[in-house]
Amino acid sequence: MKKALPTIILALLPFCQLTALNHNLQSLFREIDEAIVLSPVYVAQAEEQAKQLRSDYEQAVSPDRKYELAIQLFNRYRSFCNDSALVYLTHARQLATLRQRPDMAAYCQTLVAFQCSTVGLYTEALTTLADINHSDLDSLGLASYYKAYMHVNGELGYYTTIDSLRTVYFELETRYRDSLYAVVDPHSQDYMMFRTKQLRGQQQWQEATKQSDEWLDNVEAGSHEYAIACYYRYLICAAQPGMSQEAERWLCLSALSDIRNAVMDQAALLSLAEMLNSDGDFDRSYRYIRFTWDCNNRFNTRMRSWQISPILTVIESNYQNELKQNTRVLTLTIIIVSLLALLLVGLLLFLHRRNKQLAIAEGKLKEANGQLTDNNAQLAKQAQELKALNQQLSAVNDELSEANRVKEEYIGRFMSLCSQYIDKLDNYRKMVNRKMKNKELDDLFQMSRSTELKERELEELYENFDSVFLHLFPNFVNDFNTLLQPDMQIHPKQESRLTTDLRIFALIRLGIEDSSKIAEFLHYSVNTIYNYRARIKNGAVAHRELFEQQVKHLGAL
Repeated sequence: MKKALPTIILALLPFCQLTALNHNLQSLFREIDEAIVLSPVYVAQAEEQAKQLRSDYEQAVSPDRKYELAIQLFNRYRSFCNDSALVYLTHARQLATLRQRPDMAAYCQTLVAFQCSTVGLYTEALTTLADINHSDLDSLGLASYYKAYMHVNGELGYYTTIDSLRTVYFELETRYRDSLYAVVDPHSQDYMMFRTKQLRGQQQWQEATKQSDEWLDNVEAGSHEYAIACYYRYLICAAQPGMSQEAERWLCLSALSDIRNAVMDQAALLSLAEMLNSDGDFDRSYRYIRFTWDCNNRFNTRMRSWQISPILTVIESNYQNELKQNTRVLTLTIIIVSLLALLLVGLLLFLHRRNKQLAIAEGKLKEANGQLTDNNAQLAKQAQELKALNQQLSAVNDELSEANRVKEEYIGRFMSLCSQYIDKLDNYRKMVNRKMKNKELDDLFQMSRSTELKERELEELYENFDSVFLHLFPNFVNDFNTLLQPDMQIHPKQESRLTTDLRIFALIRLGIEDSSKIAEFLHYSVNTIYNYRARIKNGAVAHRELFEQQVKHLGAL
């Protein structure tokens, strides 16, 4: 069994992990649903940030400051509103030209080209890149230049339907990516993003995952950059068999971060909606694709519209089919309910007719009932008297039954103790005889002076009493404490033993109320027993004079 246990644990481990992942996915879906509801708040926050930047831009006097703010506005709008992003890039380029900074103007052109390729304006992107004077670019502009060329060729290769052109575009993408690697820091976001994409394309899953882990560690969780890193991790997982749920988790994290950052270019949520539609979750898929469509309308890009339209058509068709199915079920339910309602109306009419017949019969019975009323009154009086007598007899029977039970228990224990005491006396006689034969008179004298034997026997007697009593009344201690105030309640150290206070009232429960008899049994003075009883009754919750009467009924049958 010990050898088989590790095997069983290993067999159950994938199931446990799958269960935990399903729970995690459901939690992420709830967060996404909540984020969509709060989307107007996130959008308002983004617009407020943009408004503040626009105000600073309009008030700025220095061309350097205006250029800096124009770039900040571009970064704010690049995933929020494409038209505004391009407008502020144009302003930044004009400011750079005004300052006679061709390097900065060329850098702005590379950003325009990348933004155009992002939204599907590939011709505009290539034309913009072709107009750039390569010698004007500094290190930052050169990296952005290679990045823009790499991106537009990658997009063209992905979307073209001509195989020969696809090969050319992907070769150009590879060439510009190698050029980009040569000028950027290996720990930069751009390098890690394109390196992850490259390793995924080469199906080097382990290396791609390792690079993705490094990228995720270098971005702030919940940021837009984090959303991009999560999306690329989703692409790695989605391309591998058996990792669909892991891929879905990363896609959820990406979509959630984009929504919370008011990103209107919703690629992750679009993919998630398509995935949910394939899984049959049409309701959530429809809500996600509608939200993506609304975001795209704000972002204003034709390429995303082309991507969303066919998916939206399929999802909406599935959603409408599900609605039709639900409508058919609802219609069938209404028909069944209507038939049941008609059946109920017929039943009510039948019952109404029967009630009329019963009313006639009731009138005939009323006269007979009037004659029986007097007899019933007399019988009722006699019944009340019999009931009272029965209650008294029942109470007496209960008391007798309890008394018999107590007697049987204590008589049985008494017989056992008597037999034990006879054996003890005989053993004691033998011991005394032996010591007298051996002339150990001093030992006998010391034994006769000691009270240890008496104390031991008393302790055994009380232990037997406690055992029998708690066997008869197992809830006595708890019930007894309910009659006392909290600070006066008694809790024995041992569950199977009673304290002196409890033993006194246990005797009262058994019907021994005389303080002298209680004192004789417990080997206390009568005055001590009286003080014990008075002290306990003073702590009673109810009236102290009723306390002992209440004790007598504790645990009654």
